[in-house]
Formats: sequence, C-alpha cells, structure tokens
Amino acid sequence: MKQPTFHGRVLLPLSVFAKARAGDPLAMERILRYYDGYMNKLCTQTLYELDGTPHVRVDEYMKHRLQNKLIRAILKDSL
Repeated sequence: MKQPTFHGRVLLPLSVFAKARAGDPLAMERILRYYDGYMNKLCTQTLYELDGTPHVRVDEYMKHRLQNKLIRAILKDSL
C-alpha cells in the first residue's frame, strides 16, 4: 500500500498521534520533529543592524510557544 502524502511529504500515521496522546514521549518527539521545519518557517524573523545589514534568525521563544500549543492540543482530552 502506498504511503499517503501531502505536497510530496509522507504524512505521519494516526497511530503516532494516538501513542503521543497516550503519553508516549518518543511519539511526541516524532511529531515535534515532523513539524520542526514548518515551525522554523513561521518563527523566522529578519533583524537589521544599525548599518542596515539584515540577519535572518528563528525566534526561539515563539517556536517554544508553538511547540507547547501543539503538545497541549494533542493532550487536550487525554488529561
């Protein structure tokens, strides 16, 4: 059977979400790794020096907040 994809990327099986919801830390880590690139993209900021030189960086505080929201959404009804 062919793996389901979305925009060329293999989707996580629902069993991973079920395990994470049951409290499996490895499954939760797998979900966070799966969404890591997307969260990095959402949290990317361009900062400028006084001379106008741009610096692109990931706002780690915002990324941690997104990760916490995802974890809470997964665990919402299981607690």
